[in-house]
Amino acid sequence: MGEELCDLERELILLMRHHLANARKQNPKLLERSAYLLLSRLQTEGPMSIGQLADALGLDASTVNRQTAAVLQHGLAERIPDPDGGIARKFSVTREGSERVAADREWGRQSMGRAVEDWPEDDVRDLVRLLTRFNVSVEKMDGRPWPREQVSSEASG
Repeated sequence: MGEELCDLERELILLMRHHLANARKQNPKLLERSAYLLLSRLQTEGPMSIGQLADALGLDASTVNRQTAAVLQHGLAERIPDPDGGIARKFSVTREGSERVAADREWGRQSMGRAVEDWPEDDVRDLVRLLTRFNVSVEKMDGRPWPREQVSSEASG
């Protein structure tokens, strides 16, 4: 399996390169990657503190502090009192932030759709299943699962 792992590593590197290199060139209005991930996590889990975000994203608090400052400055998130009554203030996505994430997500879907438009539907489903399975395995190793609306037992197994 050594050669297959080399191939897997190379293909994942190329996937990241293609996505990161081309996305903002094709659509300069896209959010920065860090803002997209932070806002997506807040949308999925609801209001979170700096510490909760740092833990969820696997980053140090100072990095998350800079990232939250940027999304606050652009009106994409806001500080709110802890809905659970805690002392720490939490961050929540604003309407503008939700709209920007939705627009980026739709742009990404359309872009990916063009890449696989001539693929059989079963191949696209297989790719999704295998990428989900791979990501769930990586997240288990890291101890930081990304919340998903549903993960099939086949994908997570």
